[in-house]
Amino acid sequence: MATKVRRKGQGVRRSAAAQNRAAKARQVRKQGRGVIDAGMALLPLTDEQLQRIFLVVILGGAVALAWFVASLAGVPAMARAEIATLASDAGFEVRRVRVSGIDRMNQNKVYEAAYGQRETPMPQVDLEALRMQLLEMSWVKDARVSRQLPDTIVIDIVERKPHAVLAKPGRLVLIDPEGVELEPITQANAKGMLRVSGPGAARQVADLRGLLDAAPALKEQVVAAEWVGNRRWNLTFRTDQVLALPQGDDEAATALINFARLDGQNRLLGGKVATFDMRVPERVYMRIPGRDRQLLDGEGTR
Repeated sequence: MATKVRRKGQGVRRSAAAQNRAAKARQVRKQGRGVIDAGMALLPLTDEQLQRIFLVVILGGAVALAWFVASLAGVPAMARAEIATLASDAGFEVRRVRVSGIDRMNQNKVYEAAYGQRETPMPQVDLEALRMQLLEMSWVKDARVSRQLPDTIVIDIVERKPHAVLAKPGRLVLIDPEGVELEPITQANAKGMLRVSGPGAARQVADLRGLLDAAPALKEQVVAAEWVGNRRWNLTFRTDQVLALPQGDDEAATALINFARLDGQNRLLGGKVATFDMRVPERVYMRIPGRDRQLLDGEGTR
């Protein structure tokens, strides 16, 4: 008759190993709770404040999930409105607006547009419509609009940069480098800024910048630019002398560069000449008050 042999040694080892693993698991959990408790202790918040924060996060997630599910399922507008009402009852409605990026424009206009959404449930705030409303403002080049739960609309404005003054009949208008009109400006505040005039001049401001960049030595000397006949520029320097340029971007740039070279050789600016006419290639016709017209070519005075 066969005798059964019980292998007690192996069972004891298994039991000891299991107890060891359980002990290690308890130690790891204890250490994890200790780290979490230590981290929470470092936060400058009370238990009540932490509970409110967790509640806001949970409610916000629930509202966002419900809105997303409703959108996917094609829930009727009535159900969407009910979700929005629940969100409003939970405190998720527009109560505050935070604006950044404003330097020169009237920020009250931005707040007025944003507070038109006041007390609107956050899920119903049309961010794109608000952004388009902001882009209609003359100073606003771009705008970013977002929600910050539970109750804040965040607006970041990219302002246009003032570049020159556009002289219009009876008034002066500040414009940006693209010729966009920003706001009226007084004579006193326009002092020291480039003044642009002539029908259609605002549309040519970007090209004028490129033209002046072609002759850096003269750029800071130009105080006014008149767009003549919708085809060419007359430039006025700080000395009140006028330079008539030919039509065409390349032709005008070449003439301005040549004038800068001739000024370096002959000190034209600051002299007796009132007007330099470079509409004829390779020639500079000079008009001196009380004298006949003189001619200056690339080699010197004739």
